[in-house]
Amino acid sequence: MSAPTHSSNDPCPCGSRDSYAACCGRFLSGAALPETAEQLMRSRYTAYVGADAGYLLATWHSRTRPARLNLDDRVKWLGLKVRSVHAGGPTDDTGTVSFVARHKLGGRAHRLEETSRFVREHGRWVYLDGDVGD
Repeated sequence: MSAPTHSSNDPCPCGSRDSYAACCGRFLSGAALPETAEQLMRSRYTAYVGADAGYLLATWHSRTRPARLNLDDRVKWLGLKVRSVHAGGPTDDTGTVSFVARHKLGGRAHRLEETSRFVREHGRWVYLDGDVGD
């Protein structure tokens, strides 16, 4: 099964209500860097939707990044809801984003609830780690 592709005018999978090109597409293509922790988190969700392991690894902190990432192509991502954002703005060095990501696997619906921590590494926002909720 191949990863879904997004056209420039499609709604962004992250749920921002912007087009893919105006939202996460510019980050995944390398045309721009996320300016906030929330933008990075949304773009990472979109990378999971598109099974873009390269982007996910490139935006993971060097200290906590796995050697490789095996994405399950049977997972169908259904939506993202950002619950809260603390710091993580353009002038911050750290930030947290709490979210719920819904997906289906084997016909069963699942929810991933996480509070993710982000930091700047070499001037860029990266995912450090997160606490998964119930």
